[in-house]
Amino acid sequence: MPKDHPETPDGRYFVAKGRLWRKTDPRLSDTDRRAAVKRLMQARRDVFRAETEAEIKDARARVDAAKHDLGERGPVWWDDDAPDETRTAPWNSSYADWWAALPEGTRSA
Repeated sequence: MPKDHPETPDGRYFVAKGRLWRKTDPRLSDTDRRAAVKRLMQARRDVFRAETEAEIKDARARVDAAKHDLGERGPVWWDDDAPDETRTAPWNSSYADWWAALPEGTRSA
């Protein structure tokens, strides 16, 4: 993830293209995280290279599985019962006050 995307104060999300996106579970070991990222990148390359609908479907399923392994999809990795706000506009979320307090240049980046 590029460093120029704002990150929520609790470290759960970053903002890109006006939406909150869940970050990787910070409790993952470096080995597990690296392995999942490697699987994710390979699956993304396979989506691009796929020539049939079956190949595309298989590659996308592997992308989804890797995202689940990273904690970016599926059950949330935090345990305080806060809802998942992935794909929510930050100004329409529980992070609205934080978002409004960011400098204009950060919000428009």
